[in-house]
Amino acid sequence: MKRISILLVAATSFAVPACTGQDPGTGGGDDGSGSGSGSDEWDQLLGTRELDYNAALKIAALRLTGDLPTMDEIVAIQSAPDDAAKKVAYETRIQDYMGRPTFTRQMVAFWRDTFKMGETAEMDAAPAFAAQLSVENRSYLELFTATTGNCPTVDANLTTITAANCVGTGPQAGVLTNTGAMKQFFSNFAFRRVRWVQETFDCAKFPVEISGTPQDVGGAAPYIGVWPFQSISGLSTGRVNFQDVSAVVCANCHQSLNHIAPLFANYDIMGVYKTTISVPTPLDNAPMAQLSDYLPATEQTAWRYGVAAADLPSLGAAMAADKDVQKCGVARVWNWALGKTDIVDTLQEVPIETVQAQVDAFAANGFKMKDLIFAVYTSDDFVKF
Repeated sequence: MKRISILLVAATSFAVPACTGQDPGTGGGDDGSGSGSGSDEWDQLLGTRELDYNAALKIAALRLTGDLPTMDEIVAIQSAPDDAAKKVAYETRIQDYMGRPTFTRQMVAFWRDTFKMGETAEMDAAPAFAAQLSVENRSYLELFTATTGNCPTVDANLTTITAANCVGTGPQAGVLTNTGAMKQFFSNFAFRRVRWVQETFDCAKFPVEISGTPQDVGGAAPYIGVWPFQSISGLSTGRVNFQDVSAVVCANCHQSLNHIAPLFANYDIMGVYKTTISVPTPLDNAPMAQLSDYLPATEQTAWRYGVAAADLPSLGAAMAADKDVQKCGVARVWNWALGKTDIVDTLQEVPIETVQAQVDAFAANGFKMKDLIFAVYTSDDFVKF
């Protein structure tokens, strides 16, 4: 019997204008991978699924170890007398897989793909740290808050991770201050770094702060942001007109971007933290950016409207407390287990209804990564076909 993949289609949708040129992307749609729309048709289809622990075992073994299950492992589940016994045998095997050195290798590969970086010592520090949190069943939130041990090394076989502190004198906030990440995503105004943080950990493209009451700002389309339109710089305060409305309303994206980017602007082209802004502008001769290019003097940096973040550790704390960031972590593990493609790149978004049980358990259990992975691989949606 084939696995049933339920696609949730939103009943209504609306277009949101997005920035072009130097802006990092547009808002995304939702094909809703997963299950649980609540309609009678889908409920009936879901009701036809049957437990198949051996089929689930084959998928889990490939994901968690990189190898197919052995014949002995298959027979141990197949020969169990009933579904309850098969469940115990299956869950025991999942725990076994997650205790093997090959699980570490798979975690490094997963986080390399997720972070879009890796395969050198410098670029592996961030994926290795995420993999270490997964293997050691530590809190996912350490990705944003850890001040020590957040630049581990991994051996050539990707099976042994060794804790290490990050070098340099800059602030420490998990992977948000990682030298490799800052180097990999260097760009004008540090906007590419902000895009990486947003898409990787919030699972959505800009614009992300959308008001229910669009405003006419004199452009062909309305301003849909929640920040005041004047909260980002225009030509009256900076050298780039982020308030431009001649083609698109750039503020739709930059309301958020400009409040976050200055926090990452002190990292230079090599990802090294400096005491002054060290990213260029796209202006003639590429002069270094200035704080006034991003924001008027009355504004402060922030993660979201009403969530101030004066520095990168504060940004990490704000992200750790953000329920959308927490849900994104669950959704990425879910898509990986279910064989879906990237949530942002291919719009394989996961409706909150699909993963709500895992999200709730994740929070209640201290955001422990290994427990989350186990919960996903033993869920009904994974073992029923």
